[in-house]
Amino acid sequence: MATKTSILIFYLTLSRNQQIFRWMTLANLIAVNAAGLALTLLNIFQCSPVGAAFTEAAPPTAICIDIVTIYLSSAPVNIITDLAILFLPMPILTAMHLPRRQHIILILTFSFGAFATAVDVVRISYLQSAFEIRLQEVGRQDATVSRISEQDDFSWYASLSFMWSAIEVHTGIICACVPALKPLAARIVPSILRDTSDPNDNSQHDYDKSSPPELKNTPNITGQLSPGSPLGLLPKALQGNGEDMDMMDFLTTPETPRSAKNMQTKITNTPSRSEKPSIAYLDFYNMKEKKPMTELSNKESLVPVALVTILFFMWGFAYGLLDVLNSQFQVVASTTPGQGLGLHAAYYGAYFVGPLTVGRFVFLRWGFKATFITGLCIYGAGTLVFWPSGVLTSFPAFLVSNFLVGFGVSILEVAANPFVALCGPSEYAETRLNLSQGVQAVGTVAAPLLAQKVLFKNVLNAPSLVDVQWAYLGIALFDVILAVVFYYLPIPEGSDGDFDEMAEKRHSTNSRKLFNVPVVYITLGLGIISMWCYVGAQEAVAGVFDDYIDAVSPKSVVEPFNYSVVGHTVFAIGRFLCALVEVFFKPSHILLFLSIGMIVTSALAMSLVGSAGIAMIVLCQFFESGIFPLLFAISLRGLGSHTKTGSIYLTAAISGGAILPVVMYPVTNALGLQYSFCVIVAASVFGTIYPFYLILVPAAREQINPVRSQQQPTLPEDKRVSPYRKASLMFSAVAKRRKGNDDSCTAEHFEGAKETWPG
Repeated sequence: MATKTSILIFYLTLSRNQQIFRWMTLANLIAVNAAGLALTLLNIFQCSPVGAAFTEAAPPTAICIDIVTIYLSSAPVNIITDLAILFLPMPILTAMHLPRRQHIILILTFSFGAFATAVDVVRISYLQSAFEIRLQEVGRQDATVSRISEQDDFSWYASLSFMWSAIEVHTGIICACVPALKPLAARIVPSILRDTSDPNDNSQHDYDKSSPPELKNTPNITGQLSPGSPLGLLPKALQGNGEDMDMMDFLTTPETPRSAKNMQTKITNTPSRSEKPSIAYLDFYNMKEKKPMTELSNKESLVPVALVTILFFMWGFAYGLLDVLNSQFQVVASTTPGQGLGLHAAYYGAYFVGPLTVGRFVFLRWGFKATFITGLCIYGAGTLVFWPSGVLTSFPAFLVSNFLVGFGVSILEVAANPFVALCGPSEYAETRLNLSQGVQAVGTVAAPLLAQKVLFKNVLNAPSLVDVQWAYLGIALFDVILAVVFYYLPIPEGSDGDFDEMAEKRHSTNSRKLFNVPVVYITLGLGIISMWCYVGAQEAVAGVFDDYIDAVSPKSVVEPFNYSVVGHTVFAIGRFLCALVEVFFKPSHILLFLSIGMIVTSALAMSLVGSAGIAMIVLCQFFESGIFPLLFAISLRGLGSHTKTGSIYLTAAISGGAILPVVMYPVTNALGLQYSFCVIVAASVFGTIYPFYLILVPAAREQINPVRSQQQPTLPEDKRVSPYRKASLMFSAVAKRRKGNDDSCTAEHFEGAKETWPG
């Protein structure tokens, strides 16, 4: 705790202008000290009476906590804070303007924290071995007790863990001291900080010996400089204002240049860290500015959509793993079916909380990339919490774990679904989203197979449940690495103004009203209700799938799990087929077809038995497949500056998955499993109101039907302007504006160029 606190306090001195960095550092500081204090108090008061913890043999009447279990349960906090300390300063360090060699050395210096994280993982591994020995000892029935597993000798069987704890502390101290070694390195091996191959590195290290006399009076020179002077770019301590040098300046400022000429040249040509170079052309248009996501072509949007599709696979994989792990946990912990529904409800209940709180704040304030990173970090933290859940075999802990994973995934969905729908030509929004959601469905197929056949194959008791946590540690590390990668990826963004501009292209249809309410808001509202019904029905089918197979075909030689894999595979294939069909048919018609198919198959599943009943529930999953992407993409059309808010509410509607399975449970107990499908039929019928509205109401039909590129009006051939003419008009407009001509002339030239400018 003390070592991490010292590093985090050091971080607070790195930059006083990075507000978000300071907030995250303070949050990490609070978490480290709160966890450390709690663990210290648990160590002191682990027994009642307190003195029993400090005697060689505890009295028979003493009640003590299993301290090994507590230590192992605290592992996620240690790993999360270690990773946060490792990655927090990286965005600041990589953005600095330094000679290449110094830049690399600085980043490697701060990367020494990876050693402490690795040591922490090794320590936890030995601590887990001690925990398993304790469980074996508790379960022993004979009177013979070996020295290595003696129940009361905690210092013996956890000795290796203590050794690695000491190594972890000393490694942390070394990491905390490394950044302060720059002066020593500059004195002993000055060449390590100089890169002779870098023309921008004019540094030297014998300032007192080689600096000319005129530089020794720097305070007299710089003390009267204006803030805009080139020399004002020097750190405050070097400007001679009597201020202490900031730690970041101390670590990152290149050594004093050789001469006044080099200093003047270097300072004049080096931009400030907080100032981005301005690239302006023709005084009004930035030719190198990135395109907003709404203006990308299909080819240009291919790479960013493919990158974000990785996130779709991640939450599909998470859902598949959770489904199997929750089933195994119910077996090990002997939970009731009602508690199993509680675990499922915790995951989908987080969809109501996450988008409306953290998701809304981050998405509206910082955009898509920040939301991706936030969701991945929370998702990773949630997977680590499965560690203490497995150690304690605790239902409340598993409930929290499911909620946190659902919370993180819901924040990912807030940004990922609209990103794919909006990144590229709007007429192919449904196709793109179905393809990405198809990849997510592949994750739901792969994860249960991996979990059932490999990861959770031998999970029969508490120790084997603990062993599974290494898989979740791997997932958490992958999430964190993916978040770091996304930080540096050139992900296109879209502002409210970009979405408004896209909506204005169809202003006549988007501005129509029904009952004095804009049709786009009615479409969104009905879409949210339909989404809630659809996800609830989908999860109700998935929740009873195995029990349904046993009920309609009790003598089947094929295990229900294998039928479940077939159902998920059909679901994935259905999404890819929908993406293909949407190129030729209107999305509203496809949505109506799928909704009716879902009603018919779920209704037939109420009465059919044997192979026919199995076929109906599998076909029901096929018809479910394309509904979600269609609902999401259609509901976002024409919202303009409210597009992000619409995505937030649509994602919150996924919380229907927490309600309908709970409603279905008492119906199943009272009237039977097959009859309980009436709940699914009712929800599907209610959700089908939406596609009928889209088809039968003219204003809604015109608003949501995509307009293909070949249907969009173009200028006649004789009125089109060549690229050379466009450039001439722009240059002429600038020249006239600079000569002081009236605005009407400039505006005329602007409009002439704007009318035929591509996009």
